[in-house]
Amino acid sequence: MDYIEAAGGKTLNGRVQVQGAKNSVLPILAATVLTNGISVIENCPRLKDVDSTIAILEEIGCRVTRKNSTLTVDSEGALEYNISSEHMSSMRSSIVFLGALLARTGKAEMFMPGGCELGARPIDIHLWALLRMGAKIANRDGHLSGTAAQGTGCELVLPIPSVGATENIMLFATACSGTTTIVNAAREPEIVDLQAYMNAVGFDVSGAGTPVVRISGRRSARLNGYVTHRVVPDRIAAATWMCAAAAAGGEVTVAGIEQAPMSLLGEMLREMGCTVYANADEVTVRRTNALMPASQLIRTGPYPSFPTDMQPLLMAPSVLARGRTVFEENMFDNRYRHVSELNKMGANITVSGKYALCNGVDRLYGTAVSACDLRGGAALVLAGISAEGTTVIKNTEYIDRGYERIEETLAALGAQIRRVRK
Repeated sequence: MDYIEAAGGKTLNGRVQVQGAKNSVLPILAATVLTNGISVIENCPRLKDVDSTIAILEEIGCRVTRKNSTLTVDSEGALEYNISSEHMSSMRSSIVFLGALLARTGKAEMFMPGGCELGARPIDIHLWALLRMGAKIANRDGHLSGTAAQGTGCELVLPIPSVGATENIMLFATACSGTTTIVNAAREPEIVDLQAYMNAVGFDVSGAGTPVVRISGRRSARLNGYVTHRVVPDRIAAATWMCAAAAAGGEVTVAGIEQAPMSLLGEMLREMGCTVYANADEVTVRRTNALMPASQLIRTGPYPSFPTDMQPLLMAPSVLARGRTVFEENMFDNRYRHVSELNKMGANITVSGKYALCNGVDRLYGTAVSACDLRGGAALVLAGISAEGTTVIKNTEYIDRGYERIEETLAALGAQIRRVRK
């Protein structure tokens, strides 16, 4: 298996263009199933999860071609409704094909989704909502079998603002009669992007980015036509490069971003002693002095709160701050798996329930560590380029799910890092 080898001692300097958002392109690709035509999706990153989604589209009968960062999906004609366990098990977001296939074909046969093991990630809200809308779904030992002869729009009050459930409802609601209203909907920028694609196709979706989303259904979800859509920037990838500058020092400009999703992280990095300044679609992070701990409790939550995906990334520079940083993880109960690996490098982090108490140390030391999930793995890479000696990061397949060759981007900024193929 591949591994990444990183060494500290080099500050980062330069400019990086942020990739398209993984968490946006995956549901948008699922949404192409709703049409009976061609969708051209621009700014698609080359990621394992994107490849897995393409495999699902091809399995059900879509024709997909890629040219650089542009994917063309032809979903014209009859589609299948079965997705194999191999493709479903590779990523969590595959569950949104449930709503998409029920809308397009009236049937869906698939297995429970996989993805990073971050703790309990049930799909009960997804199933409850689709059942309320008229679908019939059976779960037999992890095999989902669904039918939807005629869905009906209704008001759905979500117990939590689930991103995946919001997306599944939006997709299935296009084939339901009447209007579907989602109360306490997820507000993430990726939901706004999904709405933009759906409206470009010809659906009627409003309210994305607010707690209430409305979808006006159509008798047929199979719209004809040709549409081009550009995926929004990846805010989590942008956060990775910002935190890399804070951890290793130097000055990094991240280009092609949207400012609003990055403002909270920028505020925290300023508290830690970094200079952060934004200009149009760019943000620059400079760190030349010793890091200080963020004065505020770093509490994760649904957007617009601090994203759980950024928690491991911000922890990488926090372990080197002169004082204590406190993290509160409210989204997943197994989101601190990277802590034990950081502690192997000399970090001083104690976990108590949903809290992680990060006591800063003078330096980290290179050693062998293993990625346990996508963002935790990225945090280990950031720690590696900040540590004395050489760090070997194993299980790179997790990291590759969300980054286009993370080692190449960091090396271009001046880091001592390379991928070793075995």
